[in-house]
Amino acid sequence: MLNRKNRLRLLKILSLFSIVRGYNILIIILAQYLATIYILAYELPVRQVVLDRKLFVLVLTTAMVIAAGYIINSFYDSEKDLINKPRKSMLDRLVPQRTKLSAYFALNFLAVLFAAYVSFRAALFFAGYIFGIWIYSHKLKRIPFFGNLVSALLAITPFFAIFVYYKNFEVVIFVHALFLFLLILAREMIKDMENMPGDMAQGYRTVPILYGLRVSKVCITGLVLLTLIPAFLLIRYFNIGWMWIYFYGSIGTLVVFIFLLWRSKHKAHFVWLHNILKFIIVIGVFSILLIDIDLVLNRFRQWNIF
Repeated sequence: MLNRKNRLRLLKILSLFSIVRGYNILIIILAQYLATIYILAYELPVRQVVLDRKLFVLVLTTAMVIAAGYIINSFYDSEKDLINKPRKSMLDRLVPQRTKLSAYFALNFLAVLFAAYVSFRAALFFAGYIFGIWIYSHKLKRIPFFGNLVSALLAITPFFAIFVYYKNFEVVIFVHALFLFLLILAREMIKDMENMPGDMAQGYRTVPILYGLRVSKVCITGLVLLTLIPAFLLIRYFNIGWMWIYFYGSIGTLVVFIFLLWRSKHKAHFVWLHNILKFIIVIGVFSILLIDIDLVLNRFRQWNIF
């Protein structure tokens, strides 16, 4: 049995993991490596990609910057989250605000330092990324729709760093990025509907607060319908292996999503809708493996799994 002191220490560790959204960061790390192996640097041997020290540093730097971003976002949203997410907020408050700020500055400093190992331009890129996250958390997120747009752009920025590193400018990469961007933007607007009570209390000017739920639903429906365009393009015109299964499944799920969106009225409904889009995004990460299923099977055979 853990004594009181050790229980408190464990709770603080869980609190820090909750603040930096450790589960999200793990998914982003996996997505970066899979996207590199199967899309951005598919012509290179897997071993060369996995053992690339500069790629590892870029991924690690991204993880630190995103963790710092979650910390500063939690710092600015602490009062709002007490209303919107009371249980999570109580757990997050086990870590003092001063500790959060210290961790924020330490992570960002280390991130720029590590990025400098790759190149001076990489250090500048991540310094700009850090500033973008801060200005979004401090000011831009309060601007209706524009804040959502910036948030979605910041979410896909980590992949841009690797995209530039490998200098792969194929059209298929931009179509994949457009699909992901539109999904994330729709999810950000759903979150605004989900967080209306806290946003209203703290004076946030989001689309559902200023223009109502109906306008928000129209905007989200438009974004979801636009998402179908890159999905169809990827299925029809690009070599994506067996990943067509994922995109057909996504199209069907998004049609159901639109139906549920217009029937939703309460926060619990919006949470479900948010989780549906998050599920599509997470499954998409693992579905990258379907682009070259033979590569996956060969790896399993080498490891004597089959």
